[in-house]
Amino acid sequence: MGVTALIMAGGKGTRMGLHEEKPLLKIGGKPMIEYVLRALENSEKVDAVVVAVSEHTHETAEFVRRLCVKVLKTPGIGYVSDMRYAVGKLDLDKVLTISADLPLITGEIIDKCVERYRQCDKPALTVVVPVQTKERLGLGREHILEAGDQDFVPAGINMIDGRRIDEERLEEEIYVMNSDEIAMNVNTPQELRIAERLLAERPSGQISHPGQRQSSLSEI
Repeated sequence: MGVTALIMAGGKGTRMGLHEEKPLLKIGGKPMIEYVLRALENSEKVDAVVVAVSEHTHETAEFVRRLCVKVLKTPGIGYVSDMRYAVGKLDLDKVLTISADLPLITGEIIDKCVERYRQCDKPALTVVVPVQTKERLGLGREHILEAGDQDFVPAGINMIDGRRIDEERLEEEIYVMNSDEIAMNVNTPQELRIAERLLAERPSGQISHPGQRQSSLSEI
């Protein structure tokens, strides 16, 4: 099963209150999207990477192209609409969609998500994190999913069968991951500061430079 990772990087990031494009916000001296690219490079189960941008993220598109990563411009209507557009435009099969605002994500976590999708035998998978984990880190929780007697927050990572992207409703697997790396997405200046602190506490290690693996997809 070949898996294409689609990084969603076309949002305005209005809650940040900054003029700089959200995917390019610096954390630890590097643009936030670079951490996501690094994690995908380190993944053993992702075969290709495409970054979905919009008219709101011109500079992000240029930054990604300099790293030799493929770029697709979407209409910039909204996360779900742009994701559907990209999957259909590129005629993708198995797709991992991931937000560009997950600076602590790792290749190991991504591989766990792909493996869970393979095992669940459902056309879609949504990764969630317990509300308590978000609260412990001091993070916001805009969207809440209820499952049984527990509340969860979408992590910004999904998998879907691209051949069924036009279907209105798909049976999905809810994959609960209780980890700081999954919980840490950046939507506000306060969350940016929290990400800086958590990243500084992280053990340093050798990580490949994004763009070393060439995508099997042509640039659109």
